Amino acid sequence: MDAIETIGLTKRFGKFTAVDSLDIKIPEGFIYGFIGPNGAGKTTTLKMLCGLIKPNHGEIKFFDREFKFGDLDQQTTFGYLPDVPGFYNWMRPKEFLRFSGQLYNIEKKTLEKRIVELLELVGLSGANKKIGTFSRGMKQRLGIAQALVHNPKILFLDEPVSALDPIGRVEVMDIIEKLRGKTTVFFSTHIISDIERVCDQVLILNNGKLEMHDYLENIKLKYPIHAIQIEIAAADVEAFTEAVSKEEWLGNVTNQGEGKLLLGFKDLKAAQVSIPKVLAERGIALKKLDLAESTLEDVFLKVVNKQ
Repeated sequence: MDAIETIGLTKRFGKFTAVDSLDIKIPEGFIYGFIGPNGAGKTTTLKMLCGLIKPNHGEIKFFDREFKFGDLDQQTTFGYLPDVPGFYNWMRPKEFLRFSGQLYNIEKKTLEKRIVELLELVGLSGANKKIGTFSRGMKQRLGIAQALVHNPKILFLDEPVSALDPIGRVEVMDIIEKLRGKTTVFFSTHIISDIERVCDQVLILNNGKLEMHDYLENIKLKYPIHAIQIEIAAADVEAFTEAVSKEEWLGNVTNQGEGKLLLGFKDLKAAQVSIPKVLAERGIALKKLDLAESTLEDVFLKVVNKQ
């Protein structure tokens, strides 16, 4: 079943269309990465999905049931962590989660058990100091716990790692990965390497329109890189480049430094036959040869720049 579906979802601010007729279907249980350049409409989309702003047009459905602006019954279906979460700094983690759980009228015994489980999930079991003394990373992890306190089927996260150091980023992404199969996770980010690490599917938004939505592997296959990466001794780069530049299969040569070259090709088979021959004729030792693969960053730049 689809956890999330939007049909023609549109939001305008005056004459500016922030989200333009967005149609998406998100099957349950997976982790989805939502990316796009600044101003693409990601945060606006998330806020509409969470009922924080009202769409001008379109429908939102959670598990085939329509969600309308102001529908409080359906808000227990999802949890939400904004890009800059707010906390009561004088509270301690258990107090904050207890307060959050009480807003959902969770039975006391169930809530106390849930609090213990969540603090363990986010790595804050031993943290008993006031939230105001927490690092940004600790606050983000507590924010995820708060968004999960009522055991929602869907978790929306808006830029959950944008202001974190590398260690904090890894900690938060580890938590998200643990939720695979348990909760449908839909999160936006500018850090594309994090998407590649944990996401099953990727959605690319640009100028308010959905440009692409597919499994990560399929997206990369749609935009292959026609290049071969080789590594030789740095002293041999000039001789090899001069020799290979005469080959008809060659598109371009990019010197990446330290003996590493990226060779664009027009004919893969011809390149695979020719490269070993050129190396052997000039007595150049080959350290490494790989067929270059597309990264999500490569695809993102091509899609956004319409290349």
